[in-house]
Amino acid sequence: MVESIEAQLASEARRELESNILPFWRRYGVDNEQGGFVAQLSNDLRRQNAPKGLVLNARILWTFSAAFSLTQNEQDWELARQAHDYLTRFFLDPLFGGYFWELDPSGRVVNDRKKVYGQAFCLYALAEYHRVFHEIAALQRAQELFFLLESHAHDAGNGGYWEVLLRDWRPSEDMRLGDQDRNEKKSMNSHLHLLEAFAHLFRVWPDRLLADRLRELIQLFLEKILNAEKTHFHHFFTETWTPRSDNYTFGHDIEGSWLLCEAAEALGDPALIIEMRDLAVRMARATQSEGLDADGGLLYEGRDGQIINDHKEWWPQAEAVIGFFNAWKISHDKSFLESALRCWQFIRKHVVDSRHGEWFWRVSRQGTPDSDLPKISAWKCPYHNGRCCLELIQRTRPPSQTAPARL
Repeated sequence: MVESIEAQLASEARRELESNILPFWRRYGVDNEQGGFVAQLSNDLRRQNAPKGLVLNARILWTFSAAFSLTQNEQDWELARQAHDYLTRFFLDPLFGGYFWELDPSGRVVNDRKKVYGQAFCLYALAEYHRVFHEIAALQRAQELFFLLESHAHDAGNGGYWEVLLRDWRPSEDMRLGDQDRNEKKSMNSHLHLLEAFAHLFRVWPDRLLADRLRELIQLFLEKILNAEKTHFHHFFTETWTPRSDNYTFGHDIEGSWLLCEAAEALGDPALIIEMRDLAVRMARATQSEGLDADGGLLYEGRDGQIINDHKEWWPQAEAVIGFFNAWKISHDKSFLESALRCWQFIRKHVVDSRHGEWFWRVSRQGTPDSDLPKISAWKCPYHNGRCCLELIQRTRPPSQTAPARL
């Protein structure tokens, strides 16, 4: 029974990746008029005027690099190369290093701030591009970026990293990642993706200082970012890590549960691996009991045990499938495997857009899509859903099987 569920998830994930997600981005994601990638595309596939965002470009670079390991499709190799070249030619700051936040459609800089969240995704993508294609220049750029973050963004006194810096890496008064965020010096979100990026970079570059910073990030999650019950993440913090928010988002909680396991495994510390696995099960159980709806979809946001936002966005669904599957592998509690399957079934029934392709950004609690939200944007990308599929495929392979090498 268990083996059949795992095989079903892996088979359907591969079909979704290769028949829907990747073909959509190959067909609609490339900007053949002005270079790079389409900045914004409506749900019904109309081009919309918008800046080209760093996060979208970096996530496309990661996605097609990782996808090539599975598909061995030369088109995926070409799109990864194109994303890497555009990142280097247009987003890379030739004067101060690091990567600009936004460009106009023609590639001119319109926001030159160094937002650490965006730098983290560049590290993550460059490390993957090097891992898959053995591009030394990509690794060197990742290393340079790590040392820039170490020199300018790391808080040596209190630990962690500042949210936003100016182009020349001086402090910024505006620390918001987006307009909806609090103007605080530190956030869970940036540190979660630094954790992800540092762990990925460490696998291809086992540097001692990088190991120290990765371990520091894990401890910050344990001691500062997690709430007292070790079930939810706080979102925003002062310089000294005093929480400045009281809500939590189930997608970040379940995503963090498995990314903390990945970070500990990258370091290879047996005691830390056990601790993070125990934590992952605890966080997954809280997400399962508090945030998982009766139809298998994951609700968005809570506070003090109450749901305060019952929308179901595409990315928490993707992270829930991986997070519950990870908790199942650790604990062998079949309810986690059932939750992963039910969430995947919810995705297939309500979130996958069978008419225009890819996934809807958001559906209501009842499963009705919000067709006003774009299919491609600075934040809507193939990273969460593409990675969900890749993780399911990888995690259900026999231990003897590894991803194919570059052709």
